[in-house]
Amino acid sequence: MEKLYIPQIAKSVDATETFDFKEFIEGLETLTPVQGVISVRHVGTFLSVTAKASTIMTLTCDRTLVQFNYRLVIDKSEKILLSDALPEGDYPKEREIETGDLVESLSPSGYFDPAIWLYEQMILAIPYPKIAPDAPALELSDKTTSPDLNVDKRWAVLNSLQLSDQ
Repeated sequence: MEKLYIPQIAKSVDATETFDFKEFIEGLETLTPVQGVISVRHVGTFLSVTAKASTIMTLTCDRTLVQFNYRLVIDKSEKILLSDALPEGDYPKEREIETGDLVESLSPSGYFDPAIWLYEQMILAIPYPKIAPDAPALELSDKTTSPDLNVDKRWAVLNSLQLSDQ
């Protein structure tokens, strides 16, 4: 995927660049190429990026340590602010940051790299924990009801002080 020049996106039909892709993404180990469609729309002060993509990758089960194939599918959208970065000296030494300030931003005269954006979205979509479909279920047992459990005598004394329900 080629980088998109942001001012060129604004000059496109409907200020939108849409393209299909089917390729391996650098840094993302997959069995099949990532395939799907990305749409990048220039909306003046921000880019609206949407993507639908899928691939198959090999994961290692966190429970059994057995490898299994997993179909990774994303259907994501994001708004990326277009603003020039402030020079280092223009930032105050301390400042309060609002939640709305925590957004990704690009230079309005820069480039948008769809491959990097797609890589980030795919990495975030990998499940955690990674559990194989055929992994055995965890058996939870209540060890406090077990009679052979050694209980500290101090807890037994505290247990005798419990108030009865009235």
